Amino acid sequence: MLITLTSALLFNLTACHRAPQSSLIAIIVPSQDNPYFKVEAEAAAARALQFGYRVRIDAHNDDAYRQDNLIDAAIASNAAALILDNAGTDASISTIRRATQAGIAVFLIDREISVRGIAKAQIISDNDQGARLAAIAFAKALNNHGDYAELIGRESDANAQIRTQGFHAVLDASPALKLVSAQSANWSQSEAFQKTETMLQAHPSITGIIAGNDTMALGAAAAVKGANRPDIRITGFDGSNDAIDAINANELTATVLQPAAYISQMAVDQADLFIRTRSTGKPELQIIPCDLVDKSNAAHYKDFAKLP
Repeated sequence: MLITLTSALLFNLTACHRAPQSSLIAIIVPSQDNPYFKVEAEAAAARALQFGYRVRIDAHNDDAYRQDNLIDAAIASNAAALILDNAGTDASISTIRRATQAGIAVFLIDREISVRGIAKAQIISDNDQGARLAAIAFAKALNNHGDYAELIGRESDANAQIRTQGFHAVLDASPALKLVSAQSANWSQSEAFQKTETMLQAHPSITGIIAGNDTMALGAAAAVKGANRPDIRITGFDGSNDAIDAINANELTATVLQPAAYISQMAVDQADLFIRTRSTGKPELQIIPCDLVDKSNAAHYKDFAKLP
């Protein structure tokens, strides 16, 4: 999707801060259907348009080959900067290096890579801190006792592994909490629904489900509702509007908000500064803390952001 400078007129641009007409910022996210990634793309695009850049948004669908093709298209278009939520830590290193060598300033959001020095910035949520917040709330909801299940994200996604490690850093310290089933649902709501149905049939003693993202948590909530098990406590991760609605409806206990819009805006701000000055003035790795959202404060969060 290409957003042109004509659209930027909606943003009341000031003449003192307008990018050259030829400057393009490419934005590539995993999906535009998932609300989290959609907010990433929209927040980045809006900020870039405010600064006067042309913007192109694409999605790689967690396909490294498609990501390669999209980055090649950005190179061919002489993009000045790339805002990227990548398709996997190991699978993305070579293509990010290629973009950098072609003169594109790469700014990573949401997902970190292990190699330093090829991206201008890596701006990510503190997944470990957020996972520990979720686990503390989950354990409290279960009174630190009982059988529980875990829904894990896509196994190739480093964030999925960081979150499950953060969960267990807290939950494994409570000997009366027993993990009876852990399965990957690949960040998918429909897959989480099916996996939860199976887990509940195999382990009717389950009293809690902790999920690596809100999409899976909502799939679990639908399965729990279908099984008529209102006693089961469910915790998610992301802070989506749907999850917050489910918290207010007593279908989820809590979620952890990743400030997707803020991170995307930060990436564009730093990209703009780098394009103009050849420096961001920031360290490459920037880790942004998450917020716990439960019924006590749910009214203060919307669109993956804390309301002013």
